[in-house]
Amino acid sequence: QVQLVESGGGLVQPGGSLKLSCAASGSIGRIIFMGWHRQAPGKQRELVAHITSLCVMNYADSVRERFTISRDNAKNTMYLQMNSLQPEDTAVYSCNALISTASSALNTYWGQGTQVTVSS
Repeated sequence: QVQLVESGGGLVQPGGSLKLSCAASGSIGRIIFMGWHRQAPGKQRELVAHITSLCVMNYADSVRERFTISRDNAKNTMYLQMNSLQPEDTAVYSCNALISTASSALNTYWGQGTQVTVSS
């Protein structure tokens, strides 16, 4: 069994910063791909950023230059540093990962999400 657990969400004023974490645990063989997604009320879920096992990164245009994705392979943890946050960044942020388990099964896993609210 594999679990992803996000942390670091909260309430922040416009222009502020937050750092999200996504920790993977369980029967992990190799984490191939990790990503952050967000879903605002009444909107579809959108990809924010993703990072491969070789640390190739990609960002949505709306967050490029403001958000930075990273990962610590030794800790099976991914991060999202969010700077210059704006009210339109308010959403539930969820992480996902494509993982090859210790038994060589290949599956995509999702975390439960963490709320980010940007408001004065």
